[in-house]
Amino acid sequence: MHVAVVGAGLTGCLLACYLARRGYEVTLYERRPDPREGGAERGRSINLAISARGRDALRRIGLEEKVMAGALPMRGRMIHPVDGPLDFQSYSHDGTAAINSISRAALNDTLLDAAEAAPGVKILFGHRLTGLDPASGELTFDTGTARADVILGADGAASVVRAHIKLDEHVDLLDHGYKELTIPAVDGEFALDPGALHIWPRGDSMMIALPNPDRTFTCTLFWPKRAFAEVEPVVVEHFRAVYPDVVPLVPDLAEAYPRNPVGTLGTVRCTPWQRGGRVALIGDAAHAIVPFYGQGANCGFEDVVELDRCLEETGGDWARALPLLEERRRPNTDAIAAMALNNFVEMRDKVASPLFRAVRTLEHRLEDLLPGVYVSEYELVSFSTLPYARVRGRVRWQRRALAGAAALLLTGLAAALATTRRRPSG
Repeated sequence: MHVAVVGAGLTGCLLACYLARRGYEVTLYERRPDPREGGAERGRSINLAISARGRDALRRIGLEEKVMAGALPMRGRMIHPVDGPLDFQSYSHDGTAAINSISRAALNDTLLDAAEAAPGVKILFGHRLTGLDPASGELTFDTGTARADVILGADGAASVVRAHIKLDEHVDLLDHGYKELTIPAVDGEFALDPGALHIWPRGDSMMIALPNPDRTFTCTLFWPKRAFAEVEPVVVEHFRAVYPDVVPLVPDLAEAYPRNPVGTLGTVRCTPWQRGGRVALIGDAAHAIVPFYGQGANCGFEDVVELDRCLEETGGDWARALPLLEERRRPNTDAIAAMALNNFVEMRDKVASPLFRAVRTLEHRLEDLLPGVYVSEYELVSFSTLPYARVRGRVRWQRRALAGAAALLLTGLAAALATTRRRPSG
């Protein structure tokens, strides 16, 4: 059986590796030139945070060790206020668990190499999809036509495959965009602590910075779209007022800021994800999310693992496996889409709040006192493979239980005080 995978990004390459392991003949089509030869597109990376779900998917095909060799562990957030000391907030209750900063381009190159080396996989670059017939399996590219028994669209949030199959589609774009900058190494060393994800929370906007193996940091500005043009004429002055500690770390700020593009952010929802058990969407093509939980790639990799599981359970019957994939994954992708939007508010605003810090400290204390019973949402999302929908359900249950316990405690205290007041003196 011949499977066509459209899109040689992260999910598409991993998918090709999994399908090759099952013995399928796979052709991987990519509209861009080979990025290993020309380099990554400037200013559009948003460094990845690979965590437990992504590592699990890589481990299953023997790629975890190779990928993680180029990753940098980040065990918490480093909060940069406008003035005052830095504030490190651990991700886990014991300070040991970490998400891992990795270059999107480096990971894509590793996965491309793995797909290229897999038996039965062919990669064709410079093939832009212009037409698709779901009934016949015919694909039309600007370079010619091809045919496949199964077609899988792994071509991202702006999926061309999705555009060619009839479905209900809804794209929610944020009023915020993003722009990247680079903090260079200083005397060959990191300018900031490489063991943390750095955040400059500023209410309705923020900047983050993730470390790279070459001792640089990739910074990403998440601002209201209108702000990018407004700030450009006075970018250095703006940074001195809003991100004062960054100005000396980015010596080419005035030149780099206008040079790098502004990207869009949004959530993609569509139904169904497949047509006729023959053409399907996977990863961002089916359910793109905003990047504020660091779960985009991790979620796409989980799709691949689940599709592999569905093929195993159905004996390779694609007409059964593809609807089953959607049935199982949709509740989870809907859940992480909502959590990612909520985490944007947390990162740009709440992390700087004393109340937020107090609640996080309480959560970590509860995790110490009730190991395995109480686990924070962040740890369940980032450091476990518990399905996202079950994470949301468990967190809601924990919060209700805590609220109930607090109510009982307050009731007991009130009753004790009332008894004390009624007790006669003497």
